[in-house]
Amino acid sequence: MQTTLNTKPIADRKMWFSMWFLSAIVTFGLAFFPMFYRLVDGRNRHLQKEAEIKAKISDYLKFKGKQPPQTQPAAKKLNASLWAASIILIVPAFVILYLVTRDLALHEKEEDSYLAATLPTRVFMPQTIPQTTYVLITIVTLGVGGVYWLYKIVNQYNMHYKADLLVEKEINRLLEEEDVKHM
Repeated sequence: MQTTLNTKPIADRKMWFSMWFLSAIVTFGLAFFPMFYRLVDGRNRHLQKEAEIKAKISDYLKFKGKQPPQTQPAAKKLNASLWAASIILIVPAFVILYLVTRDLALHEKEEDSYLAATLPTRVFMPQTIPQTTYVLITIVTLGVGGVYWLYKIVNQYNMHYKADLLVEKEINRLLEEEDVKHM
């Protein structure tokens, strides 16, 4: 059974919020376009990579005689270029914030159920994302709270990517042990 993912886990690209925000100030907001593009594109790439990992985990669980957890339909791929260009209208920027926050929360919940079924010890802890709080702060501050929301989202994705690297290493180790046992 060849189930190893990669010999070396591939890290997702992290974003430096401070660099992007300062660039946006210096460029009178123009740097927000590539920033939102990178945020949406990074989300798309990560969800694609995780779908491949989930398929490997499902194969592993079936091989072990366990039933893989039920999954929800995968989040739809967002067109990063179109969404980044649409932020010129302001409102789509808040829609993007909402979508990437919601998708991360759903993704982490599903990932946690898969990992609980696979790994002997809990390696991954889903983050709590108070989306309604961010929405309220943004509304009360007439949109200025969106900057804080964006900051939190970038940090949460970065923390998720970091945790996923550890999880991927653990899954690779587990799958390699099974390959060695069955050779």
